[in-house]
Amino acid sequence: MKVDVVNIQGKATGRKLDLPEAVFGVEPNEHAVWLAVKQFLAHQRQGTHKAKERGEIKGSTKKLVRQKGTGGARKGNIKSPLFRGGGRAFGPRPRTYTIKLTKKVRRLAKFSALSVKAAEGNLMVIEDFSFDAPKTKAFEDILSSLELRGKKTVLVTGEAESSIVRSGKNIDKVSVTRAEDLNTYGIMNNDTILLCEGAVEKLRSMYC
Repeated sequence: MKVDVVNIQGKATGRKLDLPEAVFGVEPNEHAVWLAVKQFLAHQRQGTHKAKERGEIKGSTKKLVRQKGTGGARKGNIKSPLFRGGGRAFGPRPRTYTIKLTKKVRRLAKFSALSVKAAEGNLMVIEDFSFDAPKTKAFEDILSSLELRGKKTVLVTGEAESSIVRSGKNIDKVSVTRAEDLNTYGIMNNDTILLCEGAVEKLRSMYC
């Protein structure tokens, strides 16, 4: 699959880049994508929730009223979940939400997501660029030239570019990541995938 390479002014350079079919041209597997997104969201949960149950509440264990003859319901002690200030019945306990997926499934999900974006025309390749210092205005100008202002966009770089990352931090709906950190959720959660040429070569070397 060949795509046009554009520059930071949004103009075609006249060059085409060949995207590896093994990454951008696979048959999409929706279930694998669903599993990968589910895993990502599950891993965002800390799992530190905790509520005290009746065995952990301070209070007397004396039986409140006799078992029979009061005309009312039976009552245990003041720590019962039925009373205000009592322990909670079946409350949440600390747990892990980790979901395990094989490397093969994770890769299939990522390739499926990239293939869908490429097939829909929501994937662009841009020449490698960098900033001498963080420049939010310059980053916004690039987005405007590419007609991506206001669209959820992830810029994928080949290597870590701290100046680019810091330039895009304050821009709404824009994120910057390295090719090796790109995940299925990040692909599916954005309208457009903006790949630097170095990112394509990085993906090629990692998976082909």
